[in-house]
Amino acid sequence: MGRVCDGNRLVGRLQCQAAAICLVAVCVGITSALGGCTKPLFPDNTYRTQYDQYDRLRGSFVEPHQTDLYGKPVPALRQRLRQN
Repeated sequence: MGRVCDGNRLVGRLQCQAAAICLVAVCVGITSALGGCTKPLFPDNTYRTQYDQYDRLRGSFVEPHQTDLYGKPVPALRQRLRQN
């Protein structure tokens, strides 16, 4: 039995390169499929920092996002950076 990628002929090299590209594509596909099945790092219903919990308990919590005129969520920077 000979090696699959011996590189002696042009056709053999092209087949070897095609096999390598297919192998990489399959590995990337499997990795992305498995990586998409995990839970998010920060769920929306939990506190991200201890300051969020402090502000929420004292009634001065500001939502991190607000909707713009087109209904798209944008960061609420003015409300969060405002001096109290």
